[in-house]
Amino acid sequence: MFPELNNLLNTTPDRVEQGKLTLLCDAKTDGSFLVHHFLSFYLKANCKVCFVALIQSFSHYNIVGQKLGVSLTTARERGQLMFLEGLKSSVDVFFRAEEKPHPLQFLRETNAGNLQPLYEFVREALQPVDKGEAAWRCPVLLVDDVSVLLSLGVGAVAVLDFIHYCRAAVCCELQGNMVVLAHDSGDAEDEENDILLNGLSHQSHLILRAEGLATGFCRDVHGQLRVLWRRPPQPTAQRDRSLIYQYKIQDKSVSFFAKGLSPAVL
Repeated sequence: MFPELNNLLNTTPDRVEQGKLTLLCDAKTDGSFLVHHFLSFYLKANCKVCFVALIQSFSHYNIVGQKLGVSLTTARERGQLMFLEGLKSSVDVFFRAEEKPHPLQFLRETNAGNLQPLYEFVREALQPVDKGEAAWRCPVLLVDDVSVLLSLGVGAVAVLDFIHYCRAAVCCELQGNMVVLAHDSGDAEDEENDILLNGLSHQSHLILRAEGLATGFCRDVHGQLRVLWRRPPQPTAQRDRSLIYQYKIQDKSVSFFAKGLSPAVL
């Protein structure tokens, strides 16, 4: 995890809020560093994590996780991490017979859109453990990247239904958290993507939007991060609060600073 990002969000692994949906969004840049942050954050917080990875392999996340001080292999072996590797599992859908529906069963269907097996996988993975097993702090669902489902033929409404049911089960019933990454294509004609982003934004409590610089590539500033807090816990507080930071990604950390205050400029 990135300590500077924890400071911006005013949180630590020892003090985890529950019942929250966090939306990660990237536009004209790669926002995967946010996924790696929250994955390592919740593992260090001793939470039970279900990770639906539709973009990269397990080894990729494990290598990055080791740089951030966590071992996904160890977490998976002790039952803390349930990892669905979309790239590998998609092959099993087509070439292996399963007794029960595969979480990515929709890939074999003519009209893709039935995400119920995927929901059942998430729900089963995050169910409270037996008394004889290790007790985890709270359940967490991570999805990287939910926009891939659109590319696979699933409609935006079906994806939003899936997120809604997961939120009801994970955030409300189990008092856990969800972190979902979605890509903003920036295409005004991509109505499905707009529907998905608007729907996710409406359900989210916290939105982190990574954006590329309008001026193009810069060696010392890699992009800017918009942070939007929605639905504050205090009834008297302002409903929405937002801040904008610029950032630079390093090998094992990310530096954040106010716009125009990069150390290279000063």
